[in-house]
Amino acid sequence: MQTESVIDIAAPWERVFALAADVERWPERLPHYRWVRVLGRDDPRTAVEMAARRGRIPVRWRAVQEVRPAERRILFTHTAGPTRGMRVEWSFTPTAGGVRVRIRHDLRWPPPLHWVARWVVGRFFIAHVAGRTLRRVKALAELTEAPGQPAGEGQG
Repeated sequence: MQTESVIDIAAPWERVFALAADVERWPERLPHYRWVRVLGRDDPRTAVEMAARRGRIPVRWRAVQEVRPAERRILFTHTAGPTRGMRVEWSFTPTAGGVRVRIRHDLRWPPPLHWVARWVVGRFFIAHVAGRTLRRVKALAELTEAPGQPAGEGQG
């Protein structure tokens, strides 16, 4: 199962990258995230437990995040939960108007479970949560910066 979510954001890639990489603050910034707990750090990797909502349905997983600013990529490998083994890549491509952000999810479950991965996990959960995440990051990144505070802080 592979999904891809893409959005164009009218902001510098560095600002958008910083918002996306700072997973510890996602619950403050992304209303569908319930919590993110840091389980350990081994630079450039951070082990986290994340919890979000798909509507009223709570979902939770563990992952290792690897931030690669020189490559304009953020990688996640899910290590526990129903998406264990899934690889996620955020990529940031500068454009004339800002940046194109792409999130790719790759989850491989063996037959006969691969249809569950595709239709239930992929379309119902992953695509929904990733889409909400991108739309909120876009809204935050495109806010006009207030004096003395980074874009998107304390506003919405």
